[in-house]
Amino acid sequence: MVDPSIEFQRFIEDCEVCCNPIEFTVKIQEGEFVEIIPYSIEQ
Repeated sequence: MVDPSIEFQRFIEDCEVCCNPIEFTVKIQEGEFVEIIPYSIEQ
């Protein structure tokens, strides 16, 4: 789901266990993952 050609991405996925949404921030440099930050958006 993550496109390595895009340097900064943000998306939301539902947790497979508890179904609460999780926001992911992904940073990529030169086609390599630099940082992946998950943030729980509890409802």
